[in-house]
Amino acid sequence: MRRADLGAPVDGYFRKQAAAKRAILDELRAAVDRVGPDAAGAIKWGIPFYTIGGHMFCAMAGHAAHVNLILPGPPGTYPDPGGVLEGGGKTGKHLKVRPGETIPAAQVKAWLEIAATRAREKTSPRMG
Repeated sequence: MRRADLGAPVDGYFRKQAAAKRAILDELRAAVDRVGPDAAGAIKWGIPFYTIGGHMFCAMAGHAAHVNLILPGPPGTYPDPGGVLEGGGKTGKHLKVRPGETIPAAQVKAWLEIAATRAREKTSPRMG
C-alpha cells in the first residue's frame, strides 16, 4: 500500500517534531542545505529523504529518544575515527543524536560531502 505522504515536502515533517528533536533536525538540515544546495528533499517511508540528481544523498529520522542522520553507501564509505556511526548493513550507516548531545559538525560536514559527491558522480555521465 502506498503511503499517503510519499513525495510530500519535508517542511511538514520538521514542524511536527518535538522541540528537542526539532533542534537537532534543524541543525542537520542546515548542514544538508550547505553541503547539498542542489539536493531535493521529499518524504519517503515517512521521513525526509534528500537526493541529488535522483540519487540518494542522505535522510533524517526523528525517533522517540533520538534523531538519525542516514548516510548511504557500502561499508568503509565514511571514515569514522571516533566510532560514532552505527549500522552494520551493506547499504549505509547512521549517526544517532540524542537531545542534549553535541552534533559533531565537522565530521557531519565531511560525511555529507562524501555522500553528495557519490550522488553527483552517479548523476554525471561517465567519460571514456
